[in-house]
Amino acid sequence: MQKTNNILYVSFLSVVAALGGFLFGYDTAVISGTVSQVSAQFQLTTLQSGWYVGCALVGSIAGVIFAGALSDRFGRKRTMILSAILFTISAAGCAISGNLDQLVIYRIVGGIGIGIVSIVCPLYISEVSPASHRGRMVSLYQLAVTVGFLGAYLMNYYLLEQSAGFSSSNPLLTKIFGTEIWRGMLGAETLPALLFFSVIFFIPESPRWLIVKRREEDAALIFSRIYGHSTVVESQISDTRAMLHTEGKSDRKLLFTPGILRAVLIGSAIAILGQFMGVNAVLYYGPSIFETSGLSSGDSLFYQSLIGLVNMGTTVLALLIIDKVGRKKLVYTGVTGMILSLLLIGLYFLKGEAWGMTSLFLLGCFLAYIFFTAGSISAVIFVFLSEMYPTRIRGLAMSVAGLSLWIGTFLIGQLTPWLLENATPAGTFFLFAFMCIPYMLIVWKMMPETAGKSLEEIERFWLKKEQKR
Repeated sequence: MQKTNNILYVSFLSVVAALGGFLFGYDTAVISGTVSQVSAQFQLTTLQSGWYVGCALVGSIAGVIFAGALSDRFGRKRTMILSAILFTISAAGCAISGNLDQLVIYRIVGGIGIGIVSIVCPLYISEVSPASHRGRMVSLYQLAVTVGFLGAYLMNYYLLEQSAGFSSSNPLLTKIFGTEIWRGMLGAETLPALLFFSVIFFIPESPRWLIVKRREEDAALIFSRIYGHSTVVESQISDTRAMLHTEGKSDRKLLFTPGILRAVLIGSAIAILGQFMGVNAVLYYGPSIFETSGLSSGDSLFYQSLIGLVNMGTTVLALLIIDKVGRKKLVYTGVTGMILSLLLIGLYFLKGEAWGMTSLFLLGCFLAYIFFTAGSISAVIFVFLSEMYPTRIRGLAMSVAGLSLWIGTFLIGQLTPWLLENATPAGTFFLFAFMCIPYMLIVWKMMPETAGKSLEEIERFWLKKEQKR
């Protein structure tokens, strides 16, 4: 079967869907370069600054809640088109917003787009990818997220450098790219958003969704381009049809089937636990943590970009090996490295000065932590969530698990400053290390190894769990 796969075509479909991940990463990270400027221009209080930063997260949670139902009802492709429209409106609106209220509204619109792509893009990639390459293809989405992070950091730096010498006869352009450069930083997302919107029209609908909607002839045409061999296409369609017949329940009843509910709860658990293992705390609060150690005497943007580079480079490595090594082995190796790195970071804050540890030691530990994180939990989470659930309710089930991920992101964003102040930096990172243990146990004891298995085979695993109960 592997010889008949049209990997170039599958790669094209996956790259197009992964553009949604780039927009996710860019929209999330671009805010870091605008906070001080927006706060100064609108004379924001600390509470208002926090709302400006966090308002997009409110939109993301809303987007996640509705993304699964939208994609299950209207299709993966149409839902991606909707997200591209939202990103475009958000970016353009932020660039020309007249006051803080308008800016917040446009940021929330972009947040809805983030929530939608975090569900539908990896879901689409998993449904068009052959089992032998699915992990690698879905990992393209996570790679695109890291590229979006790095792209936002570099774009912020570039626009800030260019703003001093910018001049134009057009007062709006002068405001966007000169005197109020935060508008240019936020508005630059318009270009990739329009690109995403345009290229979606060149990809087909998910063939598995088409089978659910009883459009098997359309699905067969798409599968034939993916697999190339008619017998493989017929086998794939009959296998998917058989699983739909086996499910035999309405969407919401199927979601609460014991075996499937078990999968949803496990997915939700690893999604939220992954946030309490410190990754977003490091990505979002790394510069301020460096500042407490004296490392920020240099350019903080350089350190931020360095973390972004390691994050992206390690994701590339994980992408290349995830289907060969397997999801679970990546987790075992990576989480072990995360625990050691977090313990060393905590030890630095506890005994660093007494033991003569330098701030560069801290930087090295942070980079090691990002290396192990990007190569394990960050690489596998969207792969796991996109392949764990039945075709009929895959979007809905992913929304439930995705909601837990975003709730975890919100909580860790709010709690990290409090933890750093009240539990001390050492206590905070020791806590993150401890939270790695239940994650590892859940993956070890409850998760199947999904590498190389078809989506239908994975679904049978969970249904057998139901029968054993």
